[in-house]
Amino acid sequence: MAIPKEGEFVTIQSYKHDGHLHRTWRDTMVLKTSEYSLIGVNDHTLVTESDGRRWVTREPAIVYFHKKYWFNIIAMIREKGVSYYCNLASPYLLDDEALKYIDYDLDIKVFPDGEKRLLDVDEYEFHSKIMDYPEAIDFILKENVKTLVDWINNEKGPFSEAYVDIWYQRYQELSKK
Repeated sequence: MAIPKEGEFVTIQSYKHDGHLHRTWRDTMVLKTSEYSLIGVNDHTLVTESDGRRWVTREPAIVYFHKKYWFNIIAMIREKGVSYYCNLASPYLLDDEALKYIDYDLDIKVFPDGEKRLLDVDEYEFHSKIMDYPEAIDFILKENVKTLVDWINNEKGPFSEAYVDIWYQRYQELSKK
């Protein structure tokens, strides 16, 4: 697939380790692509769950995907401040159909006041057993949790206030065209 250009839309598909489709986001607007990353925005985006349930995102969210890191980051822009939802996941790949990644259950949520919570540890342990996650994946994910927490603590990349402001402003400019 040709790399999507600024202002174009992509579909995002999240899979589980066993290959089944987990969740799909329709029409994520691309804000920037580079050799290793893609930045986009979801704003009232249709989401379809694997069981067919559908819902629409409530607020604008800047999404960050990387081809080297085993996580992706969603910065949700809310009235009380920015909240982050970070998925521990495989690096993404882009094909003719969608931007795709494998979701490995573990998540870190960061609240506007800076509080951090590691979520879904039980789900990770359960899926690790039934889907037989390799030890190498377990090691990679745990190392990437450390990297992610370092980024959060040091306000790196998507966790800097300027990052969210810049990309949300760019989204507003593109959506007026």
